[in-house]
Order: sequence, then structure tokens, then C-alpha cells
Amino acid sequence: MGASTAVENGSKPKTGIKVIIVGAGFGGLTAAIECIRQGHTPVIYESFPELKVLGDIITFGPNAGRIFYRWGNGSIAAKMRAVSIDLQNYGFNIHKWDTGEIVINQKSPPRNETSPMFNGHRGELHEIVFNYAKEIGVEIVLGQRVENYWEDENGAGIILADGTKVEGDVVLGSDGVRSKARTLVLGYEDKPKSSGYAVWRAWFSNKDMIADPETAHWCNNGDTFNGWIGPDVHFLFSTLKGGKDCCWVLTHRDEHDIDESWSFPGKISEVKKLLEPWDPMCTKIISKTPEEKLVDWKLVYRDPLPNWVSGYGSAPGHGRICLVGDAAHPFLPTSAQGATQALEDGVTIAVLLRKAGKGNVRGALRAYQDIRYERVKKVQKTGETTRDLWHNTDWEKVKKNPELIQMPREDWIFGHDAEKHAEENGDEVIAKASEGLKASKI
Repeated sequence: MGASTAVENGSKPKTGIKVIIVGAGFGGLTAAIECIRQGHTPVIYESFPELKVLGDIITFGPNAGRIFYRWGNGSIAAKMRAVSIDLQNYGFNIHKWDTGEIVINQKSPPRNETSPMFNGHRGELHEIVFNYAKEIGVEIVLGQRVENYWEDENGAGIILADGTKVEGDVVLGSDGVRSKARTLVLGYEDKPKSSGYAVWRAWFSNKDMIADPETAHWCNNGDTFNGWIGPDVHFLFSTLKGGKDCCWVLTHRDEHDIDESWSFPGKISEVKKLLEPWDPMCTKIISKTPEEKLVDWKLVYRDPLPNWVSGYGSAPGHGRICLVGDAAHPFLPTSAQGATQALEDGVTIAVLLRKAGKGNVRGALRAYQDIRYERVKKVQKTGETTRDLWHNTDWEKVKKNPELIQMPREDWIFGHDAEKHAEENGDEVIAKASEGLKASKI
């Protein structure tokens, strides 16, 4: 049986490693599920008092689908498929911003059930993963805010708002873009910067769309995906669940100063004003959107962090606390890889902890950074390159070769198998990282 073959949960021997995970987002849940698969004992602490089905569209590439498919012998992927957009027949229509003409229909790649791609409602997909984690025995403690982190030579843990000290062998800070763990790992506060862009985003029922003959066709023909590409703006519109739900995302220039709160209620009038010179169909779709469903989200970025692991490089600490997902590497939505990379993090850590063993947690965490860092940095860049490709389109060139405007699908991103990669390279990278640890003690 190959190292990357799907294993049933609990079939790996117990390692005795207690993994404390802060945050029950996709990254935290995946890390916990993978820890169970690799024989560790995870426990998640989450500040939200209850699970709420929130958000709008989220994308998982085939490199995430490969991970989901291994859970419950394909049953979790099947549940996710049932609530995700199906574009096998429709593909992706790319329109010119002003005329509305379809420049190209980008076909969906043939479906591979062992590495599926999912686009669906963030909250609904999250609920499936959350319930699966609980079902296989992940302890999830809700309504507990983490006030502090601690670590020493022999262990690491967290201190809760009520003063409770929780002890474990390793702490994974999967606490998102506003991560507290990040400040602790780095030894300083890493302030977010404006990316110079913002997105309006909305998810709503088809009620008003189907009441108008001019927009009804978007919802009467099942799942659809259309994009209008223009100067420094792109507008992506989908219908899902057979046309019952609609969602759109509009990326545009925005130079607002940002603070730590960068998500606001949106104004339909502002969106319409921006789209005045565009294909009138865009404004028609916007006008069917209930204003209370509109979010104005300022896109921030952080320069790649020098370290994701405490006690590594310039980071203070004892090497038992690390950052996962957005806490380590926030992505622009145009990469369509942010959540997927958080999944790859969780899988990698779980495999490396098993390989390194309880006595060498610090070697495992250093190896995690060493294995993941360059790949993540390279994938992060694609968020900018895709956006810039669309926003600076040379329409004369596209007329001659419409394929120039297609959404990039990179084999080196999609073809990656995080579990297989960690299994094949883990021992060597752990050995190297452990040498570094010994050398730093001399």
C-alpha cells in the first residue's frame, strides 16, 4: 500500500502528541482531522460560541479535493459535491466589459473524483467539514477566547480568557488574518497593508432575478459562471444549486486607508456608479441584489513573514508554536488558493509530527516551514498575476488569441499532493532541521 493511499481514521499508531489548535476555520479543522489520521490527539479552541453558516463563495482547487477525498473513503467529498457549483457542461464564459460579448468559453477540465474541485457557499462547506471532525473524535471547544500563548522546552499551550491554562506538546495558531499567534511567533506586530484593491461580494436567492425576463435566463438554466473583464475591474457572477442561489464578486481599485476592520456593509449605488460604462447586464444583475446581502471588503496583504515557527530564524521562543493558513500567509482572492493552502499546511504538519515523534516536535515544525515556505510564496504571487492579467488586458491581442484571457490553471499548483510530498520528503527535511537545532544549542 503506497504511503499516500487513503487510510481509515485511527489506523496509524498513537504518537502521544497533544496538538492544541486555535481556530476552527478550514485550516484548523483540517489540521485536526489530519492529526487524528496520523495518530495524534488534537483539541481545537474557537472563540465563536456556535457554528454559524456564514459567508459567500469559496473555491477549493483539486489539490484540496485530493485531501477531502481521503476523508471517510470519499463520503465527505460527495457531500461537498452536492452543494457545489457544477460547471461540467457550462464552463466559464469570459465577457468583454463594455460590449458584453463572450470572448471565450473556458471549458471545465474533465472531472476527477479523486481530486475534485469545489466552488460553493463557505458556510455550507465548512459545516460539512466541522461535523466530520466531530464525528471522528476531534474535541472542539467553542466560545473560548485565547488570551495568551505559552511554551517552554517541554511543552506549549494557551491561556483562556477565564485564566485556564491548557497544556500540550505543540500549538497551531490557525487564528486567521488578525492572528494573535503571529505577533507572538514573530516577536513584533506585523501590520497589514492595503493592496490597493477591494471587492464587493454578495450571495442571494434568485427571487428578483427570475421575476425579470431580462435576468431570468441566468437562473433557469442550472449552474452558470460568467466573468466580465475590464480596465482595473473584474466582475464574476455565478448561479448555483440549479440556479436557486446567485453570487457575485467585483474586484476594483480602492485606495482607502485600512485598519484592523476591513469588512463593511456595501452600497448598491456605489457599485452601479462604478459599472455605468459597462455592459448594462452587469447593472441589471447588481440591481437584483438585496443591499443587506452586500459586503464591501478591503483587500489587505502582508509581506511574506520571515518565520511561521517560534524559535526559528529571528523568531523568539522554544519552537513549539507555529502559524497555519491565513495567520501565516494571507492570500488575495484572485489566487483562488487561500483556503486550499491552509489545508496543505494542516496535512503537512500532521505527517511531519508523526515522522519526527513526540521527542522532536521542534524538528517537525521547522521541517513544516522548510517544506511549505517557497511553495506558498510562489502560489501567493498568482493572486497578483491573475488580477493583473485581467485588469491590464490588451484587447487587440485577445482578439487574435482569446485563450490569453483564460483563468490560469497551473499544474504545479493543482497537481500537488501534500500528504504524498510530506511522506516522501519528510524524513530528510526533519533530519536537516534537527541538525540545525543541535547546532543552535552549541
